Amino acid sequence: MKIVVDGMGGDNSPCEIVKGCIDFLTESKKEVHIYITGPQKKIEEELEKYQNNNNITIVDASEVISCNEPPAMAIRKKKDSSMVKALRMVRDGEADAIISAGSTGALLTGATLIIGRIKGIKRAALAPLMPGEKGPFMLIDCGANVDCKPENLVQFALMGKAYFESVMNISDPKVGLVNIGSEEEKGNELTKESYKLLKEENINFYGNIEPRDMVSGDVQVIVADGFVGNTILKAIEGVSSLIFGRLKEGIYSSFKTKIGGALLKPVFSQFKKDFDYREYGGTPFLGVKGVCIKAHGSSDAKAIKNAIKQSVLFYDKKVIDKIKTEFEK
Repeated sequence: MKIVVDGMGGDNSPCEIVKGCIDFLTESKKEVHIYITGPQKKIEEELEKYQNNNNITIVDASEVISCNEPPAMAIRKKKDSSMVKALRMVRDGEADAIISAGSTGALLTGATLIIGRIKGIKRAALAPLMPGEKGPFMLIDCGANVDCKPENLVQFALMGKAYFESVMNISDPKVGLVNIGSEEEKGNELTKESYKLLKEENINFYGNIEPRDMVSGDVQVIVADGFVGNTILKAIEGVSSLIFGRLKEGIYSSFKTKIGGALLKPVFSQFKKDFDYREYGGTPFLGVKGVCIKAHGSSDAKAIKNAIKQSVLFYDKKVIDKIKTEFEK
């Protein structure tokens, strides 16, 4: 398998990006060749720190797309950027997957314009996996499409179903629609019409699900428009940060609580691991014709390593073919 990594994407590029690639190749038994796009000299300087860099090729790129640039304009104007060069490699068949911790908007725009969407799919969607009480669940979409039509939400459901069946090995996963109540008549025009369409689809439709019930893990694929999905995602991140902060503050507040904290350290470590985005690596863009993984903007080497692992799994499980088959039905 050939994977191209945007060497200049994210807050910690290129040092953590390169280290993540090296760590993956050191630990993995898979036959993978990695291409890193970015300024030749900068990437070379990072690679010189490591000995096991034989399966890495540098693709020189003189420009970088920043997060504060208009995505469409940046993709069109910066043709020699690390992100655009990586996207073109996937389009031209020179790489099987792309990973970038750069601008989400630019990566989505580039994946749509350069790689292209799967036939029949109107919009690509961001689909992160999140920890639930009974297992992980997918929230689709979580920010790629702020304004959606009912048919978009139906397509998100079908793509999420295909992903869960192929990657998570869960047959006929439950699909839920985010809403302010569980009753069928609840919500706005978008959710009401989407509910009707989803009920008619050949899927295991759970019905409406309130955000507070998402983390139970009873529903594996949770569908929302990008505005609602992104709001939920950021609310969860904020609450998680608050909880961890308060726990740490409480544990270090006295000698007694420090002893208690030491005894509970394994519990806290597992809890923190479950909510650590680095464990998941990145978020797949579902709906494009190539494997496309969006890593967190502040990704370190561990996150990049796991994003590469995720892209390998995505490729090996033939998720794109499964989505194509789902839409052909």
